[in-house]
Amino acid sequence: MESITLTAPDISCAHCKATIERGVGSMTGVESVNVDVDSKRVHVSFDPAQTSEARVIERLDEEGYPIAS
Repeated sequence: MESITLTAPDISCAHCKATIERGVGSMTGVESVNVDVDSKRVHVSFDPAQTSEARVIERLDEEGYPIAS
């Protein structure tokens, strides 16, 4: 299992949190997703044999929450 923490500046509310947790959490290989609205951080644990950090970042972008570079 790998874990990453990403910052998505557009996170602002509980709806954002729910959208990200549902969208990223539905990905194959993702074990857990935790969003901290105050810090705008997304913590994801995933199986690198089934998905990748790049795919998680792509899904966040698709959901409307691009990460800060």
